[in-house]
Order: sequence, then structure tokens, then C-alpha cells
Amino acid sequence: MLDFRVDEEQKMLIDAINRFSTERVREQFRDAEEEGHLPPELVQAGWEIGWLQTAVPEQYGGFGEYSAVTGVLALEEYAYGDLATTFKIMSPNSIAIPLMLCGTEAQKEQYLPHFVGESIPKLSSALMERVYQFNPHHLATTAVSTADGFVLNGRKVYVPAAKEADTILVWANENGQTEGFLIDTGIEGISVGAKDKLMGIKSLPTYELILNDIKIPPSAKLGGEVGCDFDLLLNHSRVAASATAVGMARAAVEYAIAYAKQREQFGRPVAQNQSIAFLLADMMSDVESMRMMVWEAAWLIDQGQEITKEALLMKHFVDQAVVRVTDGAVQVLGGYGYIREYPVELWLRNARGFATFDGMVTI
Repeated sequence: MLDFRVDEEQKMLIDAINRFSTERVREQFRDAEEEGHLPPELVQAGWEIGWLQTAVPEQYGGFGEYSAVTGVLALEEYAYGDLATTFKIMSPNSIAIPLMLCGTEAQKEQYLPHFVGESIPKLSSALMERVYQFNPHHLATTAVSTADGFVLNGRKVYVPAAKEADTILVWANENGQTEGFLIDTGIEGISVGAKDKLMGIKSLPTYELILNDIKIPPSAKLGGEVGCDFDLLLNHSRVAASATAVGMARAAVEYAIAYAKQREQFGRPVAQNQSIAFLLADMMSDVESMRMMVWEAAWLIDQGQEITKEALLMKHFVDQAVVRVTDGAVQVLGGYGYIREYPVELWLRNARGFATFDGMVTI
């Protein structure tokens, strides 16, 4: 039976992240978006809250308390503050979780201790490609097996912090299967291209990554010769991205409600206008529905169940619902909703990206 009650440790984590989001992130996220740069001290403070550090197994320096449900609770609270900040703080998850679930023992010993340090590790991942109707199961980036290992060729986009990363988990097509490869950014043939010019999440610099005959040893393949269960990892990523959508949608509906209560037209708050009240009710229903679907999927992950169907249905609903909610917030504010001084226009721009955020975050 599903149980949506949080325990004491989860409540403490939620409260800590909520304070961080409301007291620190909300004060800086609009300036960061305008400047296209997140303050390092803000990212460091978010990292120090330590969800990932607790999830890493004890033998690699963590506390061994991994829980997908706890992960989505944390992601919702982070994204309640700002989506780009969340993606930056949680970007190491996109390597750590695949390593925890599919890595070889040697890979775990080499990389997992990096995720329990005081500073956020300089790591990134690269899944997305600039192709029509992108399909993560049919990548244009290729990995060809050779006598000495693999040769990779291709181009990636949406690679967070690619310029500063020491290691990048690159996803490529190996004989029709999507596999991950841990690549040192200092090797010959890899280069970072132009910064992506995105509609939203502008404070998170993402880049194009060019792979030109990259030669890597067999040990660089995630999971070694066996490889990885890509559908399992993709499900974890879909649940994580959807959890951030819940947090941002919740921020939008709460802002819209507060505005509608204090904004007066014709001598009364606009919240008393029936059309506005119905719109707000629909927005609140969407947020609750999104959250329940995300929580159920995370709970099923913790039960060890296969959730590809549930994850696909959840992601399809959430991708549309987050746009409805944030667009509704813009409508509630009327003309003010289109002005950059107010956060709702940013939330709507960010919401439009969820259909293309594959691999940006995971739990």
C-alpha cells in the first residue's frame, strides 16, 4: 500500500531545502538568470545540504540511505526556489546514480568517493542531441568497439558546466544500444563548443560537446562488458525531472494565488472573479496530480519494480501540466505576467523545456 507520510528525517530535509530555496535562492535567481551565471557560493550552499552524499553507499564514504522518494521530495523543494539552480546542484546525480545502479566495482571505487566531498565535483553528463524528434534509444553519437577499446564520434547539446568538467558521462549508440562512457575531458579529440542559447534556465551554462574520434579504453564503458540497463536509468531521470516540474509549478500557483488575493479590480480582489478562481483551482489540481504521479513512480522504484510504463505516462502528463500551470500564472497576473520584473514569465519559459530535459537530472 502506498504511504505518502514523510518520516522525521525526510521532514528535516524538506525544511532545510525549503529554507535554502526561499531565503537564499529566491533572492538571487532573477539576477542570476539575467547574468547567465549562478553564484558559486549559492551552489555550494545547496550542495552542502547533502542529499546525494547520504545516498552513496557506506563503503564509498556515504551513508547508504538511498531512497527515490526522498530524492523527489528534495528535488521538489530545490525547484521551488529555481530550476536552473536545482539542475546545477543536482547535476552530479546524473553520473553518481548510474554508477551506483550499473557501474562496475572498479568504477564505483574510482568515482563514487568524489560525490561525498565538501565541494561539488566537476563532473557532467551528455545525453541530448540536436536532432529532429530526439530519441534517447536511437542516438546519432556512436561508439565503435575496437581491439583497444572504443572510438566515439558525435555532437551533444545541453551539457551542463562542460567547460569546467573533468569527467563527462557520454551516452552513445553501440550496436543499436544506448550505453554510457566515462570520458576524461583532457583526452585528444574532445572539445567544448558554443554555449547553448536556450529559452529558459539561462543561469545554467550548458554547452555543445564535440567528439571527434575519441579513443577510450574498455574500462571506460559504464558497467564494463555487460553495459548498463539504460531504461532503468532513463526512468530514474524522468522521475527526477518531473519532481522538479512539481516544485516549479507549485511556486507558480502559490505566487498566482497571493497576487490574486492582493490585486484589486473594480473594488475587490481579482481572486473573487469566478474565471480567475476556476483557473486557480485547475492549476492547484494539476500540481496535486503531478505530485501524486511522481511520488507513486518514486515509491515503485524503491520497491524494486519496473516502471517504464508508469514513468512514460507520468512524464507525458507532467510535461503538459507544468506548462498549463505556469501559463495560468501568467494569465492571472495579466499584463504584469509578461514583464520580466515578475517571475511567472521565467517559470513559463522554463516549463517549455521539460520535453527536452532528458538526462539533465536524476535520482
